[in-house]
Amino acid sequence: MSSLERSDGADDSARAGFAGRLAAARRVLLAAALAGGIGVVAGGLDPVVAIAGFGVVAAAALLPGRARRRDLSVASSQTQPPVPDDRLARLVAALPDAALLVDRRAIVLAANARIEAAAGPPQLGEPLSFTLRIPEVLEAVRAVAGGGPARRVEFQARIPVDRWFEAHVAPVRFSEPAPEAAAAASSPDVVLVMLRDLTQQRRLEQMRADFVANASHELRTPLASLSGFIETLQGPARNDVAARERFLGIMAEQAKRMSRLIDDLLSLSRIELNLHIRPERRVDLVHVVREVIDALGPLAEERGVALRLIEQAPSLPVQGDRDELIRVFENLVENALKYGGSDKGIEIVCAASAREDGTREAVVSVIDYGPGIAPEHLPRLTERFYRIDVPRSREQGGTGLGLAIVKHIVNRHRGRMAITSDVGRGTAFVIRLDLAHSPLSG
Repeated sequence: MSSLERSDGADDSARAGFAGRLAAARRVLLAAALAGGIGVVAGGLDPVVAIAGFGVVAAAALLPGRARRRDLSVASSQTQPPVPDDRLARLVAALPDAALLVDRRAIVLAANARIEAAAGPPQLGEPLSFTLRIPEVLEAVRAVAGGGPARRVEFQARIPVDRWFEAHVAPVRFSEPAPEAAAAASSPDVVLVMLRDLTQQRRLEQMRADFVANASHELRTPLASLSGFIETLQGPARNDVAARERFLGIMAEQAKRMSRLIDDLLSLSRIELNLHIRPERRVDLVHVVREVIDALGPLAEERGVALRLIEQAPSLPVQGDRDELIRVFENLVENALKYGGSDKGIEIVCAASAREDGTREAVVSVIDYGPGIAPEHLPRLTERFYRIDVPRSREQGGTGLGLAIVKHIVNRHRGRMAITSDVGRGTAFVIRLDLAHSPLSG
């Protein structure tokens, strides 16, 4: 803007201010003029004195005093909310944790990029409750904005998966409070809200507890069996060659079972630890299913069961972890071979489906035509160590963790699993994952 334009703007502002004061003081000026005129005509007042008196009254009415300007300035500074400058916004952006800055009315002034992963996209210029809908945190912000000390609040968010956070709510003052207000609580200029993600820490603690509990429970039986066989070999069967060979074979199988159990427990613990972190790579489910069918082909031939792949879509790109998705369909197809195999074979159907909201999803179904599963068992199939037929499961080498692993992997991928079954007709496991629209990985 040129100096001439600034000068014109200032002149316009001055003229507008003078016109306003003139309109407000018109009655006072009219009364002063009448009084002066009457004094000159009727009272013999010197005209010069009358004019001078009118000038004093006019100056007092039309010229704003310093006190009035000072009061207006103070009032303006009290009603105008503090707005952070670019330096403060850059400071918030550089913080290692999710953070945002709000004013005394809890209006969001600034936020960093990490806040979106913790609480969703920040709504700048809107109330904090639009971004963070946690009553305990909002109450802490109100208390701190009212002059209270800094607060820490732990809370749990359950959507889309369970996550734990610690919110640190702190007052920020741009200057020291006045001496007369030092004894009383003074409101801060802005309030800083930082969210620290405690999910990994909480899951690690839970993983340790679950691993110890599960391992101690499930390893007790095979260890007791091994101990019994060892005692027998040291005693009555010491010189019985046939018994020794049979017992050693059983002990070897028990040792393999314990090894599989520990491997599955560790796999499940790792998946649960990262349950809140959605995989970012792109994988084609059709390629994954083909690889699984190739790997399990020898087992299918051994059991005399045909594996049929039905591709209703040429590709199904999803956002996922390739190794984990292979584990999902390996477990499902292997279970179908072990528990649902029949002369009708097993079908793996790959398709795409549209949802009511217009988005699309990948749908992979593993269908067998075996004996089926009774309805009372269906709700518990994905519980860890749940088995419909314990002896048969152990005979097939199962640990009771396969479907629990499948469920947790699907949850980590923000997908859904459905199980339907008719006794005597077969069972279908259906996995649904969001379709992705970006370059594929592997």
